[in-house]
Amino acid sequence: MTGPLRVGLVGYGLAGSVFHAPLIAATDGLVLDTVVTSDPGRRRQAREAYGDVRCAATADELWARPDELDLVVIASPNKTHVPLATAALEAGLPVVVDKPVAGTAAEARGLAALADERGLLLSVFQNRRWDNDFLTLRSLIARGELGDVQRFESRFERWRPKPKGGWRESGAPEEIGGLLYDLGSHVVDQALVLFGPATRVYAEADVRREGAEADDDTFLAITHANGVRSHLYVSATAAQLGPRFRVLGSRAGYVKYGLDPQEAALREGARPGPGWGTEPESSWGRVGAGESPLTGGGTPVASLPGDYPAYYAAVARALRDGTPPPVTAHEAADALDVLEAARRSARDGVAVTL
Repeated sequence: MTGPLRVGLVGYGLAGSVFHAPLIAATDGLVLDTVVTSDPGRRRQAREAYGDVRCAATADELWARPDELDLVVIASPNKTHVPLATAALEAGLPVVVDKPVAGTAAEARGLAALADERGLLLSVFQNRRWDNDFLTLRSLIARGELGDVQRFESRFERWRPKPKGGWRESGAPEEIGGLLYDLGSHVVDQALVLFGPATRVYAEADVRREGAEADDDTFLAITHANGVRSHLYVSATAAQLGPRFRVLGSRAGYVKYGLDPQEAALREGARPGPGWGTEPESSWGRVGAGESPLTGGGTPVASLPGDYPAYYAAVARALRDGTPPPVTAHEAADALDVLEAARRSARDGVAVTL
């Protein structure tokens, strides 16, 4: 491929406008060619933000001119991911799909098989592999700073006592809503990247808020094949937020509060550049043993800069050079195995063996 790779973006809601479009536009070698949205207001916003970007009302307009695009990014509602990804692959177009790629692991593996058959890239946007705290934790583990990790606690908690409504909070099964599949897709993916395959899953899922339809307070316990135990919390009803990470090893532990700053920066209109993804020393996590970090225990560890732009840079390399994509559909299917097991566990009140 010569010249910039032309990207068609399907969907210009939260995922498309806040995450994908800015990151695509900031990536050397990629150009945002077309935005698909039927909403006139969103079309206007896309043109104001990206100048000469083309707009289309439906994804069918992309499939009708596949030779004019090099990549399709699907950032539409969850229930559309599988049919749109299938259509893109059948049109001969490489695809990035926002998480969750599908509602079931079987559907994800079906998409992976189709992409393999066509010789096309298929990647899933698991951007939180490039969170600052996750990158820092991976570095600490790789250097042996914590010894053998025994327990991994990960929290993605919010305080939203009133439901916002919309498909993300819908209880309709076809919408693939609720926190288990939304924030749970992130924390499960991170746990599997760090500690490998799961062998056992236990979960509790509750609908706490008045008027809510889908799970809004969910806990997962994963036993990994290597013996590490992951305790994962996702909640919209946490009146007091716990640590983002609490990781306990045979030598020391790592505790980190607060979310990676990249999402907030993107929401505020900031764009990747010098100093991107950094945070002040007051937000750094601590490594130590025998004392709480809240009473001064442990040593501050500088957070590595968060790097969401690395995802699309890796996608561009994969398209040009044939290198592996940054996240594969097979990896996403493994995470969906865990999410499906968690759903069964919460429904039946039993632990599920994988």
